[in-house]
Amino acid sequence: MSISIIKSTVEEMVKPFIDENGFELVDVEYVKEGSNWFLRIFVDKEGGIDIDECGRVSEYLSEQLDQKDPITDAYFLEVSSPGAERPLKKPEDVHKAVGKHVYMTTYEPVHGQKEFEGLLQSFNGEVVSIREGQRNFEIPYAKIASARLAIVF
Repeated sequence: MSISIIKSTVEEMVKPFIDENGFELVDVEYVKEGSNWFLRIFVDKEGGIDIDECGRVSEYLSEQLDQKDPITDAYFLEVSSPGAERPLKKPEDVHKAVGKHVYMTTYEPVHGQKEFEGLLQSFNGEVVSIREGQRNFEIPYAKIASARLAIVF
């Protein structure tokens, strides 16, 4: 089974529990690190998610995985908060981040660079506007390779 199919299968399995409890599924990763596979589920909620809530998600998902057994490899299951530098995976995530400090990379140079960090001023579904120091950048959403919240020191 491909990694993308595993990720979508796990998303479908955990989504009812996530929705029922008012949580948000931020991301699902299935990655190999060294000789080990890891299935990582990142969940959040308004005001932040605590370790007990992550434990409840882990217990539920673990039961579902045992019943349906969609992953043939041995793996470690990890359920956690996305942390302060939360990834912005979906357009809705980017909309919610307007007014916050972000870090974004692009697939190819835009305005002569591939990395942007600054205040996310707006997002209209097609273009993000970032203020980096005294400069404003308009970046086509389709060219964004990765985006996350960024901590300002």
